[in-house]
Amino acid sequence: MTSTTGTDGAAAGTDWRAWQESWDRQQEWYMPDREERFRVMLDMVEAFAGTAPRVLDLACGTGTITARLLGRFPDARSTGVDLDPALLTIARGTFEGDERVSFVEADLKDPDWTARLPYASYDAVLTATALHWLHCEPLAVLYGRIAGLVRDGGVFMNADHMIDETTPRINAADRAQRHARMDRARRDGVLDWAQWWELAAADPVLAGPTARRFEIYGEHADGETPSADWHARVLREQGFAEARPVWRSPSDALVLAVK
Repeated sequence: MTSTTGTDGAAAGTDWRAWQESWDRQQEWYMPDREERFRVMLDMVEAFAGTAPRVLDLACGTGTITARLLGRFPDARSTGVDLDPALLTIARGTFEGDERVSFVEADLKDPDWTARLPYASYDAVLTATALHWLHCEPLAVLYGRIAGLVRDGGVFMNADHMIDETTPRINAADRAQRHARMDRARRDGVLDWAQWWELAAADPVLAGPTARRFEIYGEHADGETPSADWHARVLREQGFAEARPVWRSPSDALVLAVK
């Protein structure tokens, strides 16, 4: 992932693919079934929007969803939106020169963030492991704004931590098993969240964006992880005709809402 910085401030020699792969491995340490949720997500995109959809990659990070979208649907178009300057730097570097992809830096809690988007509507709005940074009230407001972006017959999908608090023993057993697996992987040298950000902070190209990122977010946000049933109910209340989980794990779910 070596990089240098030229006189114009642009990254020269940065291996953006290596940064993408490093991010993927770090995320998979927490979610070994991460790719399965993306597969189901894209299955549902194809079912509702075909193979050339216009997609909003919400809280896009490094562009993980966009990469998988274009890998499966080369005729798709993607708009990535995020506030994290470090992850957006990786995303822009990865997709530089690809006319199918654009990125927008925006705060999803800003009531006017949708005005920055290049399109007024999308076939699909997709997000994964990001909106748990929000509390329930602002998340419900965001769902209403997303409903205004999805065309009639289009879809919104959120894959995230969605804990069912009515099953404490199941939750405890899953948590213990998951942490035992994570401990074994750590002993094998897998990077966790904090270690990955330490690497980014030490990189000459990403050091500045990483510092700004921690000024914005701090170490981690204190959002909430309501159940999949809560997400489905609120999505219907905010303007979607149907909503329910289409994939689950013991701790996570992928909720799909149809406009």
